[in-house]
Amino acid sequence: MYLADTIEFKGNSLGMDSDALRELIAVHGKLLVDIAELDDNSNLFEAGLTSLNTVNLMLAIEDQYDIVFTDESLTRDTFSSVNALLGVVRGLRDAA
Repeated sequence: MYLADTIEFKGNSLGMDSDALRELIAVHGKLLVDIAELDDNSNLFEAGLTSLNTVNLMLAIEDQYDIVFTDESLTRDTFSSVNALLGVVRGLRDAA
């Protein structure tokens, strides 16, 4: 069981930090390695993130943080690492 299975993120109840985002990646990214083994700059695609799971992760993030990814933010670079994704999600939240 993952933290994301037991804690409600909606409305940013946990704040936007890498740990909360890592939990979403663990649940929806379905990586080939444990997210705990990766640092925040590790390449998520090299860790097994697929295009299908990228879409699932995007939808989960949109739902949990009440944001919408813009067309400009839907790039491979956005989902390349925890830090890259965190930066984009923070930017989208600040713009909302």
